[in-house]
Amino acid sequence: MMDSLLDQSALTSLAEKLVAAARRAGADAADAIATRGMSTSIEVRDGTVEESERSEGDSLGLRVLVGQKQAVVSTSDVAADVDALATRAVAMARVAPADKYAGLADPQLLARTIPDLDLLDPELPAVARLEEMARAAEAAALAVPGVSKSGGASASAGIGGVVLVTSTGFSQAYLGSQHGISMQAIAGEGTGMERDYDYSSAIHGADLEAPETIGRSAGERAVKRLNPRKVTTRKVPVVYDPRVAGSLVGHLASAINGAAIARGTSFLKDKLGANVFADGIVIVDDPLRRRGLRSRPFDAEGVAGQTRALIDGGRLTTWILDCATARELGMTTTGHAQRGVSSTPSPGATNLHMAAGTLAPKELIADIAEGFYVTDLIGMGANIVTGDYSRGAAGFWIERGEITYPVSEVTIAGRLPDMFRALTPANDLTFRYGTNAPTVRIEGMTVAGV
Repeated sequence: MMDSLLDQSALTSLAEKLVAAARRAGADAADAIATRGMSTSIEVRDGTVEESERSEGDSLGLRVLVGQKQAVVSTSDVAADVDALATRAVAMARVAPADKYAGLADPQLLARTIPDLDLLDPELPAVARLEEMARAAEAAALAVPGVSKSGGASASAGIGGVVLVTSTGFSQAYLGSQHGISMQAIAGEGTGMERDYDYSSAIHGADLEAPETIGRSAGERAVKRLNPRKVTTRKVPVVYDPRVAGSLVGHLASAINGAAIARGTSFLKDKLGANVFADGIVIVDDPLRRRGLRSRPFDAEGVAGQTRALIDGGRLTTWILDCATARELGMTTTGHAQRGVSSTPSPGATNLHMAAGTLAPKELIADIAEGFYVTDLIGMGANIVTGDYSRGAAGFWIERGEITYPVSEVTIAGRLPDMFRALTPANDLTFRYGTNAPTVRIEGMTVAGV
């Protein structure tokens, strides 16, 4: 069973037949993408399995171009008639509006060598082991003094694969695995209850944090949030815990996405080459990081990926581009195309991280007379068009350089251009998520409370 899952030769052959059928049907160019996925997950609450899921399937997508017109068809039926699919796609393309930026990648940009990124762990845990992991995480959380209830624990594992074939001669495939464990804990009673969580994700099971560690962390986080206080509105330094600091990097990625730049809907649209962060700040996109959660040897157009400093010494060096947005902006793709089987390519980031600074987190807050340490963010209040930023938050108040009592039901606000320039990273960067950042301090933000 596992051997057949890991063998993508039949999917590759099918994708190649789709592309050939598209050319026979009258397409000037075509590409086909095939995806494979298998996952198993277990959710446990109060020692009982609440949900057990397994999914498995292959899907196909064909994009055809007739002149400057394009269309996409998709199916999850791997026994589908490739000639019928191709004929339908070409007919759709002929009546589609022209898109002068549509087209396949320049053959010179296609990946010629496929690096080994160690993305596949073929040893997936059995259902019984996943249940054991979820139970262990829940038990560890419930053992923390002050934890009153379980919000549920889950464990999962799976494998996903991608095949890409183009009419320009590209034909490659890769597989990746994913393992996860999570726990949500509830502390306190009645109206005074608080909840928090922790989780771990990894490509290889050996890199996953222990279930007991995740459970204990979730429980301890929930207990620390008990009896939160309100604060009055004021302007203070705000310090982001690493768990939420990556969101700032995510806002940058959205603001320099080629689609937003081409539409003129980003507050950074005129800032290429300018200093948008303080000197010394480095933010990297790395699709080639070994065992990275978002690593891949080539993008959805077959373009070779490369490690790029999006921000280098505070300066914005590039947009995040696929072929179409690159053509529209008069540039070259950066190899950031993403695509599902039913969509055309669009640009998107891969493994992102902000480089560590020089100060330890304690040193970063040591001179703060009063400030706010954020551990949880609520809502999506970052306006990429204007740069305005306002998000619900919870965390802990800082007094005289020390983290003190919990705080909840506040809003933190500012403007992303000002926040980026007033940002200082600590030295505690670890790679736990798809987007990673160390503890981050930002001067002069508004904390809106009672």
